[in-house]
Amino acid sequence: MHMTSPARDEFRRSQLAIGALFFALGFQYATWVSRVPALKARLDLGEAQIGLLLMTCGIGAAVSFPLVAVLMRRFGSRLLSMLSALALGVVLLALSVVPNYPVTLLVLFCDGVAVGCLNVAMNAQGAALEARFERTTMSRLHATFSAGSLLAALLASGVNAFTGSLAVHFGLAAGLLAVLVSAARPGLLAEGPAEAAEPVEQAGKKARRFALPAAATLWMGLAMVFGTVTEGAMNDWSALYLKDVVDAGAGLAPLGIAVVSVMMVCARIFADGWRTRFGDGRIVRTGSLLAGLGLALALLTGGVVPTLLGFACVGLGVAAVTPCVYVAAARQGSDALSLVAAMGTTGLLAGPAVIGFIAGGTSLVWGMAAVAASAAVVSLCATRITWPQPATPALEPRLTAETG
Repeated sequence: MHMTSPARDEFRRSQLAIGALFFALGFQYATWVSRVPALKARLDLGEAQIGLLLMTCGIGAAVSFPLVAVLMRRFGSRLLSMLSALALGVVLLALSVVPNYPVTLLVLFCDGVAVGCLNVAMNAQGAALEARFERTTMSRLHATFSAGSLLAALLASGVNAFTGSLAVHFGLAAGLLAVLVSAARPGLLAEGPAEAAEPVEQAGKKARRFALPAAATLWMGLAMVFGTVTEGAMNDWSALYLKDVVDAGAGLAPLGIAVVSVMMVCARIFADGWRTRFGDGRIVRTGSLLAGLGLALALLTGGVVPTLLGFACVGLGVAAVTPCVYVAAARQGSDALSLVAAMGTTGLLAGPAVIGFIAGGTSLVWGMAAVAASAAVVSLCATRITWPQPATPALEPRLTAETG
């Protein structure tokens, strides 16, 4: 598809606006998580209470599915994404003044609901952008989530150098979120894929709110569950595996998370081109299989270098799973997208805990083997999903050289 200069400019404007939503979600989450020690000290919390605090946010996101589905139908992805992003800023302001632990739990439950709403709405916007311009871009949008987390960490470090005040830090972060949402608003798409891509013959079934999801949606949900189990478990257990099993030094143990994160970001930057060339189905099948086999070989081989190479395979292999599944789910309508997003959140929430239970009952090696098996299951699920046809290549430098 040849894009004229006005169309190219419109694509870029919307791409930046939607990317700002992904950035905002990563920024807000990393902002409050980076100050958990300050909240712990301020409220005099124990380790178990902190664990419940972190879980409460995930629970809020996981159970938000029915609400998100209704809000998507009523308001559309554009308005819902703006409202939920602003709500995340309000959550930060509330966290800066919470008086006790029960109120903090309530605030973080609301944060999880807002995260669930924004997660669905922004992915709906990204899928609509791909459909409207026939350009792959979802993987790059997901990469901006990591960029937001990085900036939040740098901001937290900078603010802490001057003051330990949560009110100052969270107030500044909430202001930045408001600026982001305001700047993104003009470029967001007026309608989401729920309205644009939903089959016409299903239009009369919208009133059946409690209909069972289609088999295709369940396969997408399972792929998302096991994909997020793989991703979340690597973030939570890779450093401990390097330290306790591989006997890596204290300076090398954190490299596990770093390797996975860097490979995921790099892969997401380039994955849209791969999707265009090979198709989403092949990318998900091959990538998840690479993740599973790479990690399994690392577990069998042992040693710091093979382990880090196996972790790199995981980061590379699962990077495009969630962007591709979100695009496929969005084509089935807002209800399917909401359910798949909720199942992904459940996997991200429950996965690390399940791996911990397996490791506790056997060993961490078997726990990590379960992670490798999860990646392989994603590849199997991908064979049951109807994937969209490859789109026209993503906007490459050649387009910037075109004249209108």
